[in-house]
Amino acid sequence: MKFLADQIPNNIPFEFKQNLVPENKLIHKGIFSPNLKEYYYTISDNSFEKFEVFVIKNKNGNWSEPNKAFFNSKYNEHGMSFSPDGNSIYFSSTRPTNIKGIFNTWHIWKSNKVKGEWKEPVFVDIPNLRDKLVSHPTITNSETLYFHTSNLDYSGMDIYHSKKVNGKFENAEKTTISMNSKIGKCTPYVSPKEDYLIFASIGDELDLMISYNDGKGGWINTKKLNDKINNKGQGNPYITPNDKFLFFTTGGHLGKDWKVKWVNIESEINNN
Repeated sequence: MKFLADQIPNNIPFEFKQNLVPENKLIHKGIFSPNLKEYYYTISDNSFEKFEVFVIKNKNGNWSEPNKAFFNSKYNEHGMSFSPDGNSIYFSSTRPTNIKGIFNTWHIWKSNKVKGEWKEPVFVDIPNLRDKLVSHPTITNSETLYFHTSNLDYSGMDIYHSKKVNGKFENAEKTTISMNSKIGKCTPYVSPKEDYLIFASIGDELDLMISYNDGKGGWINTKKLNDKINNKGQGNPYITPNDKFLFFTTGGHLGKDWKVKWVNIESEINNN
């Protein structure tokens, strides 16, 4: 991880490349490609009307200037994540599906890499969520897709999952997470092996939580991550492929000081 930055965090989070955020813009999420050679991040305006994804690429230890990601469009893009093998990228977008009966809102799209070239993104149809807002996908080794979904007015937001069977995703089911309260949940990250799940709970602020797979389709031992991480949280967790570093967004409600931070999270992951 040394080549990612000059300074590597321990259990105290600090900013990752804040110079990537243009003046009067907000940063929402940052992720790496599985080979750690590309860093993708979402930028929006202060009014949350336009979301764009940018990328910087590492060559011989040097990071390139930012460019718009290949899947960026005139619509909104956000909530991206790679498949564990790096050959697919899933993201949320407001681009029209042009399919009758599917509402114009955030939906999941994906692009596949074939012979080193990224193909045109295609709509990911989850049959029972065509009239819902669906966003922030994360895919596992078993090709189970996790994401958050809500009504079109953002009410009733929670985490759902859908399994891929014969090349198509099935109807989604609500992800059963044991918690003391019934508050909403959003922006999930699930490890490729599906052994742990990190997400944001929706309260007065967003708090990052971790939950562990009970092996029976449920998630247990849910707990809030430590207060060094949960300090004016905004969610959007991402874990590096070695299960060592958490990247997440933090900042106040007004968005004046939003940052992507990273921190060593090994002890939190293993403290089940």
